[in-house]
Amino acid sequence: MHDDAMDSAPTGVPNSVRHHETVVDSPMEHDITDGGPDMVQFVDGEGNRLPTSAANEAYAQIVEDMTSEDARSMYRDLVLVRRVDAEGHALQRQGELGLWPSLLGQEAAQVGAGRAMRAQDYAFPGYREHGVAWCRGVPPENLLGMFRGVNHGGWDSNEHNFHLYTIVIGNQMLHATGYAMGIQRDGDVGTGDDARDAAVMAFTGDGGTAQGDFNEALVFAGVANAPLVFFVQNNQWAISEPNYKQFRIPPYQRARGFGFPGVRVDGNDVLAVYAVTKAALDAARAGQGPTLIEAFTYRMGAHTTSDDPTKYRIATEVDIWREKDPIKRMRGFMTTKGHADEAFFDAVDAEADELAARIRVACQQMPDPAKPHMFDDIYVDEHPVVEQEKADFIAYHSSFADAEGAR
Repeated sequence: MHDDAMDSAPTGVPNSVRHHETVVDSPMEHDITDGGPDMVQFVDGEGNRLPTSAANEAYAQIVEDMTSEDARSMYRDLVLVRRVDAEGHALQRQGELGLWPSLLGQEAAQVGAGRAMRAQDYAFPGYREHGVAWCRGVPPENLLGMFRGVNHGGWDSNEHNFHLYTIVIGNQMLHATGYAMGIQRDGDVGTGDDARDAAVMAFTGDGGTAQGDFNEALVFAGVANAPLVFFVQNNQWAISEPNYKQFRIPPYQRARGFGFPGVRVDGNDVLAVYAVTKAALDAARAGQGPTLIEAFTYRMGAHTTSDDPTKYRIATEVDIWREKDPIKRMRGFMTTKGHADEAFFDAVDAEADELAARIRVACQQMPDPAKPHMFDDIYVDEHPVVEQEKADFIAYHSSFADAEGAR
């Protein structure tokens, strides 16, 4: 380990500490903040480096190999992603966007996972993965344009290897599985060539695990040994439904029934998420098949700006999770270990202000698209039905202009 590498911690937790299967029956029988001893974690809520344990030992070397620059870069991503999210929420409240699904509290889960991907890997998001989009190079303005309703999704999927947002809950899991099976059949798995071997990541929330598409995807991925990582962000609430009304056992334990590994990671610990995701993606690219990662985190805000979480959850629950904040945690760790100073943190905050101002102006100045544009780019080749619908649409709206002119 070179001088600039992140400090490792001493061992001390016996290997005999294991977590029995968790059966979630009611809120009285389950601490919503407790991920259990199976959960992979490297930094606690105060930023303290945790000792090596049976849960995190397999991933410890990945963290130890990371440098101070890696830590600073990840922290920057966390702060800038949160600021993009805050601007999206504010712009919706000011009438500039039709809707905004906040990721507040889930920044570490998304940045850690996104940073673990290689350029040739492909991501299939739901509709809250703004942090993964950031890591894949999708400009935040494109996200705002989508929720403003002025584009066809906002970005070129193949340019960023980041699929368009999927609003149908769980549908992206099947898309990802099919794509991963295609990579496998193209021979881009298990060659030993780091520049060629590829994997796929599919993102959903805990609510998505109840969908048929999710479970069908796990069946196909397991049977096909597809190079795929299922990334479940368990933020504790499927809109207004808590975990105990969604499933009997945690998502990560369900993977075993489909024939591949499941791992629970602290979704508010960006180092742990990065390490676990990197290991899973490396295994997938090497031809070892799928992994299901459950990032144990919390949705600090509303499901979307059309939701009121005060109707179904209590403020004290949010306050408890606020103490586990991913940015506060990473900053505490970096300060304690000397990975950054106050000047660095101030510079990141200033950059966040500049980013916020830029995307706000860009959003407000976005022009409305020409009405017929909605018919473009639906199929690769021209489609006679779509072309006729477009012609009829243009003629219909032109008739109003003609009538106006006749007056």
